[in-house]
Amino acid sequence: MRKIAITGNPNTGKSSLFNQLTGLRQKVGNFPGVTVDKKTGFFKLKSGTDVEVIDLPGTYSIFPQSDDERVVADFVQQQLQRPDIDLFVYVADEINLERNLLLFTQLYDLGLPLVVVLTMPDIAAKRQLKTDKQLFSQEIGGIPVIEINGRTGEGLDQLYQAIESHQAVKATRKFGEHSPFDILNQTEAQLNDTGIRYQEIRRMLAHIQRPAENNRENISRRIDRIAVHPVWGYAIFLSILFFIFQVIYHIASYPMDWIDVGFLQLSQWTKDMMPEGIFSDLISQGIIPGVGGVLVFIPQIALLFFFLSLLEESGYMSRVVFIMDKLVRPFGLNGKSVVPLMSSVACAIPGIMSARGISSWKDRIITIMVAPLMSCSARIPVYTLLIALVIPDYQWLGIINLKGMVLLGLYMLGLISALVVAAIMKIFIKSTSPGYLIMEMPEYKLPVWKYVFLHLWEKVRIFVVDAGKVILAISIVLWALASYGPYHRPSEYLTEQNPTDSSSPGIYKVNDLEHSFIGKLGHGIEPLIKPLGYDWKIGIALITSFAAREVFVGSMATIYSVGEDFEEDHTLLERLRQEKKVESGEPQYNLASGISLMLFYVYAMQCMATFAVVKRETRSWKWPLIQLVYMGIMAYLAAFTAYQLLS
Repeated sequence: MRKIAITGNPNTGKSSLFNQLTGLRQKVGNFPGVTVDKKTGFFKLKSGTDVEVIDLPGTYSIFPQSDDERVVADFVQQQLQRPDIDLFVYVADEINLERNLLLFTQLYDLGLPLVVVLTMPDIAAKRQLKTDKQLFSQEIGGIPVIEINGRTGEGLDQLYQAIESHQAVKATRKFGEHSPFDILNQTEAQLNDTGIRYQEIRRMLAHIQRPAENNRENISRRIDRIAVHPVWGYAIFLSILFFIFQVIYHIASYPMDWIDVGFLQLSQWTKDMMPEGIFSDLISQGIIPGVGGVLVFIPQIALLFFFLSLLEESGYMSRVVFIMDKLVRPFGLNGKSVVPLMSSVACAIPGIMSARGISSWKDRIITIMVAPLMSCSARIPVYTLLIALVIPDYQWLGIINLKGMVLLGLYMLGLISALVVAAIMKIFIKSTSPGYLIMEMPEYKLPVWKYVFLHLWEKVRIFVVDAGKVILAISIVLWALASYGPYHRPSEYLTEQNPTDSSSPGIYKVNDLEHSFIGKLGHGIEPLIKPLGYDWKIGIALITSFAAREVFVGSMATIYSVGEDFEEDHTLLERLRQEKKVESGEPQYNLASGISLMLFYVYAMQCMATFAVVKRETRSWKWPLIQLVYMGIMAYLAAFTAYQLLS
């Protein structure tokens, strides 16, 4: 098996090339000893040779300034000592070669086996920018130079051939005065060496690249006059968010209903077909309702990731980061904090991990501490269940849905709360290092649908696998705790399975959920949560969802499927609507309790994986514990206030 590594600057098309090569044959892990993502994949050459490919993090130089860049530097050093990579595929944007070639010259001077891939040739052609690939190859000692169109895959055959027949090319020139690793800790020498390299790059480009003849302002810059405008930029971004959440509610409701009914029928069919007994009850009342209660929200999660992928692929997400930079700076956040916060809308874990690119310690800590306040995809099942339960199905002008507006409001509340908390932390966390934002504005382009759906598949698969494992385990435990209870006095728990009047203690199957183990636990915490409008059943779901927020829905589905108190042909929503308060007989789930629960989940730190990642990223128990406490207090106070005001 051959082994190659893809490297280059950020936003040059590395990920697109990686996706072109590997398709679905890829996996994500971590580089040894650090939390930086390691993407690996596999493909076959026409000869049948298997190739393993590693997608290295994007970096501008071999001199590391962040964890991502340090991974690349360590990786390269390892290859110089114990080489196992057959070829480094260096990806460069053809319209930005001067900036993109600095890292190439450093790798070239180290004598690494290289092939150069020039991306975005279609945009270069539109600008009448021509690169003499043959002369370029001669300038760098015969290293192959290949143009690849990431949208169409044109040029991939040449890359396959270069991988198949590559030979080590000895460096025929020196771009810098020093070997990069000889001056790794010498800042002045690094600055001088970088200046010399850029002089050599400009001298080389003067021979191999003819400047664009068309000097008219390109379309991306014309669009940016509005997209990053200090007023219209925010209006456009809010309009896009409004549209996304409206579409999510309008379109996703149909497949969600089909999935919900499908799992209900599967549960009934399983109960009818299997012999009566513990195993039948476990499958029909525990596992199927629990897993189905989460999988029903796949359409909404898929739509959210679909739109996020479109924004990323089109180049608009970089503009969002740029305009949001101006908004977050007064609150004590670095401009680079916007990327982790935006990433946390999908999941706080990669969002928190991406904060390692922030050089300022203070800004990085504050970003990590507020990132979980951004509403992530795990909250969608909770939000949508509660919105469907307590928010009226009202529309303005036939297209503006009240439920979609509430969902958008919950996301905006998370963002506003993150900014407020960041401003407070700015006062108490002191640091003298300045924060800054350096980023590229990629060209606007039409999304490559293949990559959009590949990204969508990866995200949904991770959600289903990761959430599914937790839901499955908790559903089994919940079913057992909800189906059995402690036995002390014969008058308490007499059932068909327990017809005796023995007074010896033990564990017995119960038909009444309230008398089960989990019923006892729920009643134990009920005094604490009753002021929030919750009963003991909700309390059980709150406890189990500390593993992960989406477990709340699976737990509710399991709780409301166990025993004989519920109609078998009713969906979870119908069962929740029928639930009454013991004291008054009023509906348990009304506007007051529903809003209270939504606010609780906006703020509560109910994700043990996030807790663990914060501990790992900060290398301390201090920060995750502070995070757990302050978010818990915010959740309780917000839920308490909402219920008391609305009830």
